[in-house]
Amino acid sequence: MEQTVNEIDREADKIVREIGIPPCPAILTKLLREMRQDEPDYNKASKLISTDVGLSAAMLKTVNSPFFGLRTKATSVNQALLLMGLRNTVEIVTGLLLRQAFPVGDNSAMDSFWQASSGIAEVTAQLARPLGITNRDEAYTFALFRDCGIPLMIGKFPSYTNFMKVSHLDNGRAITADEIDEFGVDHASLGARLAQSWSLPEEASTAILTHHDYALRQGGAVADGISLLVALVLAAEWIYTRHNIGPKCREWSQGATFALDALGISEEELLAEAEKIDH
Repeated sequence: MEQTVNEIDREADKIVREIGIPPCPAILTKLLREMRQDEPDYNKASKLISTDVGLSAAMLKTVNSPFFGLRTKATSVNQALLLMGLRNTVEIVTGLLLRQAFPVGDNSAMDSFWQASSGIAEVTAQLARPLGITNRDEAYTFALFRDCGIPLMIGKFPSYTNFMKVSHLDNGRAITADEIDEFGVDHASLGARLAQSWSLPEEASTAILTHHDYALRQGGAVADGISLLVALVLAAEWIYTRHNIGPKCREWSQGATFALDALGISEEELLAEAEKIDH
């Protein structure tokens, strides 16, 4: 089944209307508004996060985890804001709210997705610094949002769970092409719409939409900053897959050349960095 880009866009819009994209949480809307002030009020931001006990506890657990490597552990939301900065904290909170928007319940496919997504994000955060990525928190958040269309696919299509079980097999095609053939839409298109509705930067939406199109990136049609983020998370996915699932990684077999070129590193050097990571 071949579809034009416009047809795929229309199908994505239809699915979005049918299943609905989780609305941007009120806490995030208020935090983003505060962050855009000329002089953001850290106390106000801290109080906003603290109104959600589960969110504030998850945020503290995240910022104090080994992959962020804080010398001083945060004991309160306000202290976390002072240590991490408002922008970095909001990025972490955004990722946590994303997971809250798609509860696992008794859905094993959703549970597996979040386990992998969280694991890849943690590896991403640890890889960022040695590979020269300055904004580790932005990279962490992008890693969580990169495949955020997959929970929407799981919720919409009952057969998507079985699709996921064989999606790791490399058939030489982008997984998004297989999704379009099978379901008429792909997770990248849905994920980009979610990112836009949650007021993520345009660069993040573009990265989510095109993160499987390695030919586009190697051709220089996408901004270098976006390509660098995509390459970093792809490298993290490869490392996570090798450590937790097995040696074969469909995405790495298709995008390794792009990722290594973008990061300016050899596969052997990347494996050496992987040995230093707490998986």
